Amino acid sequence: MPRVDRSEILDFVTYTERRPQLRPAILEQKRIRRIVLGPITLLVENHDTVYYQVQEMMRVEHIVREKDIAHELHTYNELLGKPGELGASLLIALTEDVRDAKLRAWLGLLPTLYFELPDGSRVPPTWDARQVGDDRLSSVQYLKFDLGGVTPVAFGCSFEDPDIQGRVALTEEQRMALQADLAR
Repeated sequence: MPRVDRSEILDFVTYTERRPQLRPAILEQKRIRRIVLGPITLLVENHDTVYYQVQEMMRVEHIVREKDIAHELHTYNELLGKPGELGASLLIALTEDVRDAKLRAWLGLLPTLYFELPDGSRVPPTWDARQVGDDRLSSVQYLKFDLGGVTPVAFGCSFEDPDIQGRVALTEEQRMALQADLAR
């Protein structure tokens, strides 16, 4: 997956002016790449979603210094997979009254997530260990799935909790988008 290059980044004023024209296409890409399984959402990242995230951070935080722009690019480009791999953000949406208890109980969640390939095999993710505490999971995780370039057909979780256990088949639209991402 090609990384977002500094030469692609607009200053935050120019981006803010162009945002109404740019945003709908990016949000559509995010919609297609969003996979929901109960309270967890997997957003498969690509060049354009990372570009959008960098531009949004610059807009909201009024980032103008080159070293700060470079930091944002480095941080968000890390979300992208290497050849044959998909990078994704995992978002765990819980109500305030159960958030702490669930994030403690779900400490072992990450190894039970998987993409299912057409042959039925399951590919678990790798993740940034800094996002997992000793006693609690962070509600945002950054995952990589080394699929060997094979387009997955489903996303699932085998964790022993009925709130998140299960499998969701990817739509044809999702498979085509992920196939295009894997080919880049």
